[in-house]
Amino acid sequence: MNAISHALGSTGFYFALRYLNKDPEKNIPKIVDMLMPFTYREDVKRQISTAKKVMEDPKNPYRGLILRAFKEISPKVRRRFITNFVLNSAMVGADKTSILRVKYNCNIPWAILMDPTSACNLHCKGCWAAEYNKTDSMDYALLDRIIREGKELGIYFFIYSGGEPTVRKDDLIRLAKVHNDCIFLAFTNGTLVDDAFAKALAGVGNFALAFSIEGFEEATDFRRGKGTYQKVLEGMKNMKKYGLPFGFSACYHSKNTEAVGDEKFLDFLIEQGCTFGWYFTYMPLGKDADTDLLATPEQREYMFHWVRKMRDTKPIFLLDFWNDGQYVNGCIAGGRSYLHINAAGDVEPCAFIHYSNVNIRDVSLLDALRSPLFKEYAAHQPFNSNHLRPCPLLDNPGMLAAMVKASGAHSTQPVDKEDVDKLTAKCVPAAEKWTPVSERLWAGELPHYLEVQKMKEAEQRKNREALEKQLKKSEDGVNLKAAS
Repeated sequence: MNAISHALGSTGFYFALRYLNKDPEKNIPKIVDMLMPFTYREDVKRQISTAKKVMEDPKNPYRGLILRAFKEISPKVRRRFITNFVLNSAMVGADKTSILRVKYNCNIPWAILMDPTSACNLHCKGCWAAEYNKTDSMDYALLDRIIREGKELGIYFFIYSGGEPTVRKDDLIRLAKVHNDCIFLAFTNGTLVDDAFAKALAGVGNFALAFSIEGFEEATDFRRGKGTYQKVLEGMKNMKKYGLPFGFSACYHSKNTEAVGDEKFLDFLIEQGCTFGWYFTYMPLGKDADTDLLATPEQREYMFHWVRKMRDTKPIFLLDFWNDGQYVNGCIAGGRSYLHINAAGDVEPCAFIHYSNVNIRDVSLLDALRSPLFKEYAAHQPFNSNHLRPCPLLDNPGMLAAMVKASGAHSTQPVDKEDVDKLTAKCVPAAEKWTPVSERLWAGELPHYLEVQKMKEAEQRKNREALEKQLKKSEDGVNLKAAS
């Protein structure tokens, strides 16, 4: 999509959203039909048309989620999020990225995760950042440069982690104002989300939060410190007061899986106003990491079934970073869908993979994506034909070691630089125990997965044909066969 059609699309989107607000149940299907001409990609068209099907099914839980958004999120914030997320990121940006992946012959992600600072006001048990150098940070100019270079590659979604990113709340608000065509999300411990910060987020309208929480009060305070749970709830209350979108993130481990994977707990979070939830499993990063906190195969399987059950019944969007590999064809790191830039500027394939060849202070974002370790990721993904074993560390430990050695990458942990073979050794027992469980689960998922893959392959063929036409029109056209 060129600049003129993008501008027309933005204007049309604005009027469409005003029309949509009058009666979302009735008008969403009509808006879907309006959006179709603004992308050539069949997969994006399918995703957009899904909203139409959802609204036509009164029993679909996502229908309830969409209606929640129109009821609970303020009109200004909702308009900004839909425009930036659907039009800019999922459509305009995705189209541009698909072309540039071919041109540059490398992975280009949909989202960038970066740490504005390593500083944090908490000291959570088992956190890989707990022993980090608390003085590492990227200044405003560098963060701004990363975002600008990202947009040149079609990336409009930027996520903050840390450390605690809200330690830098003033800079983050400023960035959201300057880049008002982007979507921002911060993973936060929630303790600094006061009324003033929530009001500032409402002012920019393109910034969401994911509150880290480990279950009810006892489980959360066990890992994050006494009093943290109540501060998280207060932060959620402030977000809800201003009609802001927010969700939760939860790390499940051997001590809290049943608390995190509890229907009453999820219902409670929905009542607080959460519209999404992001589940991660504990990773033993750092020389002194407690391997006893690794989730057992039984606990990981429990989360596999539980999350799917909740998706079918609850008006909230849930993701499981490890167990959802089947939906994204395995690992999404290494720039395939996202990458991580730590507070020291090291460009890493993943927030859980602390190895790198380059620092963003020395190279452009594009050059980082073409660095040796990222090339290794692109060459080997997916790391397993069983997409319930997506991770090159936790599920296929030898794979990470091979890529790190082949690329000459170094450990980026500033305090306890970890040899990749020693890190791998800590994960081998967990991988061996998970393998038979995952194979059994994958056998049950495989028929549906193959059916979906056939549909996606057909979409990819059509996308490729459309992409060839786009490239012929572009001054930067490239030979697809040569780049494949």
